[in-house]
Amino acid sequence: MNFLVVIASSRSDGNTAKLSHVIADSLQAQTVDLQKLSISYFDYENRNKSDDFIPLIERIVSSDFVVFATPVYWYSMSAQMKTFFDRITDLLTVNRELGRKLRGMPISVVATGTDAELPSSFKSQFELISGYLGLVYHEPLYCCCPDEFSLQQHQQAIQGYLNKIA
Repeated sequence: MNFLVVIASSRSDGNTAKLSHVIADSLQAQTVDLQKLSISYFDYENRNKSDDFIPLIERIVSSDFVVFATPVYWYSMSAQMKTFFDRITDLLTVNRELGRKLRGMPISVVATGTDAELPSSFKSQFELISGYLGLVYHEPLYCCCPDEFSLQQHQQAIQGYLNKIA
């Protein structure tokens, strides 16, 4: 399978990125770091057509499975991930044909944070977005990282996650 991991964090070398690279290496997946792309906020007048959003969507729809990676910020996804999902509106209005290619696409989420468990408000966002867009949502992987990400500490959870999606 052709996996793509989309990393959306303020730190390209932080805990979420470290977890994402473990996942990507295990899946032989390509990665995209939203921090390194120029994706503008949603604009009702579509003045942002020339940014990196459509090329990224084209990469996504050419993948077999997409893993979205974000830290948990204030019980929610990162600002970079939120901006990305807000821009999906472009695919419901001006670029519908490309948007239709998302229907049926399997996705999952990997996240890091400091809470003992993944907040239900975080999970429900991805479940609702997936339902609305017709994405096939797989259970997320969450790694509690009050300090630095430790592969050894999370190895069993990572392996269980990989077994479910691969």
